[in-house]
Amino acid sequence: MSANAPLQPINLAKLLSGQQLPALPQSALAVMEVAKGANNGPAEYAAPIEADPGLTAQVLKFVNSSYFGFGREVRSVKHAVGLVGGRTIKNFVLWTAVFNVMPNPKSGPFDLKSLRQDSLRRGLLARALGKRLTPKDSEELFAAALLQDMGIPILAKLLPREYGALMEARKQRGFALSRLERAAFGWDHAEAAGCLADNWNLPPQLGELIRRHTSIDAVFAETPLPVQAAIVATTTLLPSVLDAHWTEAGRFSEFFTRLVGGATDISIEEILTEVDVTFAEFGPTLQLEIPAMRLAERFAIEAASTAA
Repeated sequence: MSANAPLQPINLAKLLSGQQLPALPQSALAVMEVAKGANNGPAEYAAPIEADPGLTAQVLKFVNSSYFGFGREVRSVKHAVGLVGGRTIKNFVLWTAVFNVMPNPKSGPFDLKSLRQDSLRRGLLARALGKRLTPKDSEELFAAALLQDMGIPILAKLLPREYGALMEARKQRGFALSRLERAAFGWDHAEAAGCLADNWNLPPQLGELIRRHTSIDAVFAETPLPVQAAIVATTTLLPSVLDAHWTEAGRFSEFFTRLVGGATDISIEEILTEVDVTFAEFGPTLQLEIPAMRLAERFAIEAASTAA
């Protein structure tokens, strides 16, 4: 299949409106509602979480993981929120809820487990860049990058044959999935994820970052540069754990350099190493295997290959 040869135009709004989209658990929706209140604290966050024993156990396991490295065991949700902050807990609850309701369809090389690994690496990259370039937004950037591909499982379930072909083409040729989607349908999974964000009543700014994550050229063409959108879009250039080669390594280097501008103290190698280390600490808590090859190692290989 050529990247420029459409399959058959499909109306995205009609496709999604004719389906019963997955619903987030009430506990997750309640936490999202609490997060809208600027004055809400540990007690308010703890109430909906503690009403769900399974979620309570997940939150405590998360906060007691090596990622945070607290010296003493945290035994209450209220204490957990007080230690790591409401936004961190909200993002963990949202991540857990979203991927718990995602389907795992049989569609070509699609693999939900790998998508979760890819999503976490992108989220961690967004957080690392956010901490350096716009610290107050780092947790929201983490959430946006983490959830940016949540439309893919839904679309693969609704269009298994078509998405099987697109994903096989991506695997064989290295094209970005969004490029293949736009050529085939006139839209991409970012728009579908934005519809999900609306359906779940996620914060508008989060939905907008998710919608724009595949439009990296348009985002970087804006003046002044919308830093938050640029960070999330840059994360899309990371390779999948399933990729044999990092075909977008050159573009990643280019946009990374444009993003950090004159900040010579922010290097690709440093950031990617931080993502690798954090994944190793964070991943097991989410029952995710550590990828066979680290991002910093993959980038070094691609850089050496280009230099040769």
